[in-house]
Amino acid sequence: MEILLKNAGHVLTMDDPNSELADVDIRLRDGVIAEIGPDLHSDGELVQASHCLITPGLVNTHHHLYQTLTRAVPGGQDALLFGWLKTLYPIWARFGPDEMFTSAQVGLAELALSGCTMSSDHLYLYPNGARLEDTIDAAREVGLRFHPTRGAMSIGESDGGLPPDALVEEERAILEDMIRVVDAFHDPSEGAMVRVGLAPCSPFSVSRDLMRDAALLARDKGVMLHTHLAENDEDIAYSLENFGCRPGQYAEDLGWTGDDVWHAHCVKLDRQEIDLFARSRTGVAHCPCSNCRLGSGIAPVRAMRDAGVKVGLGVDGSASNDSGNLVSEARQAMLLQRVARGADAMSAREALRIATRGGAEVLGRDDCGQIAVGKRADIAVWDMSGVEAAGSWDRAALLLAGPTRVRDLFVEGRPVVRDSAVVSFDLEAAVKRQNILAAKLVE
Repeated sequence: MEILLKNAGHVLTMDDPNSELADVDIRLRDGVIAEIGPDLHSDGELVQASHCLITPGLVNTHHHLYQTLTRAVPGGQDALLFGWLKTLYPIWARFGPDEMFTSAQVGLAELALSGCTMSSDHLYLYPNGARLEDTIDAAREVGLRFHPTRGAMSIGESDGGLPPDALVEEERAILEDMIRVVDAFHDPSEGAMVRVGLAPCSPFSVSRDLMRDAALLARDKGVMLHTHLAENDEDIAYSLENFGCRPGQYAEDLGWTGDDVWHAHCVKLDRQEIDLFARSRTGVAHCPCSNCRLGSGIAPVRAMRDAGVKVGLGVDGSASNDSGNLVSEARQAMLLQRVARGADAMSAREALRIATRGGAEVLGRDDCGQIAVGKRADIAVWDMSGVEAAGSWDRAALLLAGPTRVRDLFVEGRPVVRDSAVVSFDLEAAVKRQNILAAKLVE
């Protein structure tokens, strides 16, 4: 299959020298970027892009897709993290396979419309027969590149944990299912559409033994590790009280640092922890909107980047955001660093690089995240002729002037969004089904 993007007005490549190109053509062939240059010719489909900005597809490094069924839930709208969780746990306990599949469809489509071509997902509860493949099947229908993680909770309220006992699993069964899903679905090859990770939920919902065993299993299987860490002050207090150390030390002691690990949030990392992550090449998924919504604070992204920490963006769950728009997340990341550190703390271009190349690096995907010959054909096309960008002097400064909805999106060289509408599956039917499921949960 070949598609030629013709006369691209401006291209932010996110390659090593941060090249920016103008008035060029981009040939997508057999899933990769085959050629970039002027006056290219093709017998394949031509896509005119003369008034467009072209970027690599955005990369979402942290999500809980199932939460798209529980947006704006009363009782959790104004709570801090722990209170918010305790409000929502009983609702999530009523989910099953259909809820997991449909919410993943809708959540991934929402991401696609915001320019996202690759997303991770942290699924850490499996009520009523739900399984990780419910989300994998949904991702295949939508057409996004997918990094699902087999999460878990094993310490319920009766053992001093936060989640209700009905939502926790026995640790031996967790490890057995981790082996099952990696063997069945993980693809380590270049250009893979599905890669599975292991992701015990958090220090306050699993044991030290499970964290340690999951790390050993991940290294044996050659897959990545993911969890929540240092999200807010409650998180730090829990770590100090129960483990006698800060979250960074806890992670290091259990084998949870390294190039194959990324942690979500990290709002409260101190200087020593930032240096630890930089030395060990441990990644961070920064979730600015969720951190604002839950009052968790502003993550020290400027300090992380300056120290050499790998940082990507995550929308987090749609029950704590409550949106799944990744380009808006990138704008929020830029604005928060400016609030904390001054107007020159982060440029629009740097924030967009974090949202593309940065996310790909966090997920271990050096085949994605940039527009260069030989890289995967994951491309976002932004129409700059509309009202959002009218009068803009610098159309490459996407995060300053918009738009926030992509015109065309290609994943592995295949169209997922065309003319600002999802074309890979019947989104209207999925939204209708999701609203029916949500109404049943309300009842």
